[in-house]
Amino acid sequence: MIKYLIPFEKTSKLNKTIILLVWLLLLIVTWFVTTSGEKHLFPSPVQVLTGFTELYKDGLVVHIFNSLKLCFLSIFLATLISLVFAYLWPIPLLKPVSEFVTKFRFLPFTGLSFYITMVIHDARNMQVWILVIFLTTFLTTSLIAVVKDIPEEEFDHAKMLKCTRWEVLWQVIILGRLDYVMDVIRQNLAITWMMLVTVESIVAASGGLGFLIKNSDKFMNTGRIIALQIIILLIGLSLDSGINFLRKAIFRYSKI
Repeated sequence: MIKYLIPFEKTSKLNKTIILLVWLLLLIVTWFVTTSGEKHLFPSPVQVLTGFTELYKDGLVVHIFNSLKLCFLSIFLATLISLVFAYLWPIPLLKPVSEFVTKFRFLPFTGLSFYITMVIHDARNMQVWILVIFLTTFLTTSLIAVVKDIPEEEFDHAKMLKCTRWEVLWQVIILGRLDYVMDVIRQNLAITWMMLVTVESIVAASGGLGFLIKNSDKFMNTGRIIALQIIILLIGLSLDSGINFLRKAIFRYSKI
């Protein structure tokens, strides 16, 4: 056991699983112990289980599908827009435009949503475009960084093969970095899923997990709030694992 306290110590998959299970067991035991009294800040396991039951009766499954639909639509549109900006970045005339888009990631989220609500009045479209604009800034930043990190040798190799400038753009940047693009989408999906609840709580007319959290918070139902947090965490981890598996299955040569 002492050797696992040493930095960079190699561990087998079995030992990693055992260590993970031990930490989970300690977490559960701590949860039961700290919520066993009459007064406790954190809800007890019984309250959380009751929260799951109440949420299911209130249409939890429908709200999950609403949130997932919003998430996938937003990340899809944001990815298309960001790819255009990232692939136009090597063109000198358009480079300032792409770099200007990346600067918008410093804008406050509340201010952005205020102006969008003035233009778009449909609740669902409002949620979609708030997320799309917000995500485009981060996705464009990450994708431009991918282009910048391409070794100069790859460009030299394409030039030696008599490729034109546009063929270099297509072969080296677009086709040659598709696996990186998928990894960037996976990383930014976490931001999407995190911001999704905030957007749904701001514009609650279309339902979703954010709507459920807002209602639970209004009535100070901590059991439901923690139950929703667990659901959001598990769905987020599942989406991350699913995209990572898909990337490895499609791009088997990738070593990321």
